[in-house]
This record gives sequence, structure tokens and C-alpha cells, in this order.
Amino acid sequence: MTSVPPPFDPELAAALELIGEMVSPGFTLDDIPAVRQNEGIQLLADIDLTLDGAFEVADRAVPGPAGAPEISLLICRPTAPAGPTPLPVIYHVHGGGLVIGNNRVGVDLPLAWARELGAVVVSVEYRLAPEHPHPAPVEDVYAGLLWTAEHATEFGGDAERIVIAGASAGGGLTAALALLLRDRQGPSVIGQMLMCPMLDDRNDTPSSHQMKGLGVWDRTANETGWTALLGEARGGPDVSPYAAPARATDLTNLPPAFLDVGSAETFRDETVAYASRIWQSGGIAELHVWPGGFHGFDGFAPQAALSQSARTAHLDWLRRLLAH
Repeated sequence: MTSVPPPFDPELAAALELIGEMVSPGFTLDDIPAVRQNEGIQLLADIDLTLDGAFEVADRAVPGPAGAPEISLLICRPTAPAGPTPLPVIYHVHGGGLVIGNNRVGVDLPLAWARELGAVVVSVEYRLAPEHPHPAPVEDVYAGLLWTAEHATEFGGDAERIVIAGASAGGGLTAALALLLRDRQGPSVIGQMLMCPMLDDRNDTPSSHQMKGLGVWDRTANETGWTALLGEARGGPDVSPYAAPARATDLTNLPPAFLDVGSAETFRDETVAYASRIWQSGGIAELHVWPGGFHGFDGFAPQAALSQSARTAHLDWLRRLLAH
């Protein structure tokens, strides 16, 4: 097996050089407090959530899992909906390697979709590892979805048209949420969008080895994130699929999935494998592997041509999903 990495897209490689001072590919458990204060993380969360007045924004504290604290939901609904019909809901799960971030990180992308499609965005804040290991994060995400489905009419949403979506760690938690909803017979969702998802705690794919020390999230950082969530169980035989969805032995009866990933990133192979296993289980999945894309490239370099192609693909899939 070659360890030579695939090349970055030239335009993205130039962007990666510019952001290299703010975001490094690897960090350890001891680095987590400093990473949480990183300027780049703060910038990702510092956006105009109203999109120049297009959305009315509210923070709502809702019940968490049984015996756990309340969780915070960020609810963004259009200020001028097209009509009285309830709107589809995009339920967003933020990224951050399971150890950093909040419900404002990465929400610019679902807000952009919602502006185009006429939808409500609900972004959930979950407890972070290592202070709160598995199952705290995914149980918070599940509890937020339950509240969203039960109370959709309160914010103009349609409980019959909920799409769950997340990137990176949020993509992994979104996949885990789909599994939990199926297995607990929870509210139905019409689709799951898994963008560069963090799925496999074993951290031993060819792409994880190829991209060591490169990009914005490498094998060292990946080990840190999974160890924070799972402790000594990471990589062992007893990891729950609700923690690491790649461990699931049954991928039947899941909502249609959109998966995308860069060819030059750690999560490439686990994402491709997950899509393949959905197909092998008789399910519906659309997979995009963006040539030369590093982890989260469309968020770090949204004006790049490849990023524009990826964002168009996201929107096209959602539009087709909602049309059906």
C-alpha cells in the first residue's frame, strides 16, 4: 500500500497555505483547551445568522436526555416565508472533532440552503468530549431532534419534512442519529446529509495513513477526537455504532443519504465504504468524492471552483429530496 498522498487541488492548496497558521492538522488531548480558543474556530462561529435580515433567530433551551442538562437549539426561520404552508426543517449538527464547537459553527451552510429552498434551520448544541464522553453527544443530538419534531409547528416547521445534516464530527453524529431513529422507532426524517463525516474510530484506513501530517485534520487529530469520546475503548471490539457508525452491521431501512468527501483527506475511505455498504444493504445514497479536496475545503475556501461545485451538489440533492 502506497503512502504517497493524492495531490491537493491547486486552488485549494493555495488556500491551505493561507489558513495553515490558524489550523494545524494534528493535535493531542493536551492541546484541546488551546484549540478551543483558536482564532479560526472563533471566526467560524462569528457570522451574521440573519443573513441580512432573511432569518429570525432565536436560542431555545429544551429538555436534554433523561437525567442530563437542557440543550441549546439555535432556531432560524425565514422572516418572509412564501406562504402559510409549514416549511421543511434542516436539523444541523456542528463539526469540531467531537471536542470543540457550538451550534453556530458551520451553520452558514444550512442557512444558505434554507434561504434558497425556503426552510427552517435548527442547529443543536451537544456536550463535548472528553468532559462528556459517549453517549452524551449523540444522546443530546437525539433529544434535540425529538423536541424539533414534536414542536415543529411552533416555529413554522413541517415535522414530516425534516432533513438531518452535519459535517465532519457532525456528519458522524448525523449518521449515528439516523441509526438511533431507526432502532428506537423515533420520528422519521426524509434524508441524511453526511459531509466529510467522521465515522470510524479505528483510524486505520489507507487515506488516514496517506494524509498523516497534511491538511486540517490528520490521523493524529483523529485519534485525539476518538480517544476523547471513547477513552481506552477506542479501536477495540466493543465500540457502539451509535458512537462510530462505521461499526454498524445493519445499514438497512435508513433515510436516503448524501455523502461527500475530498480525495485528499483522512475520511475519504471510510466515507466511500459507508456509501458502498448502504448500497449493498439495498439503500439509497449519493456519493461525491471531490478530487484534490482537503477536509472541510468548501468551508475554508468557499470561493474556490471545487467548493462551488460541492455546494451546488448539496443544494441540488436537497432540492430533489424535498421535491419528492
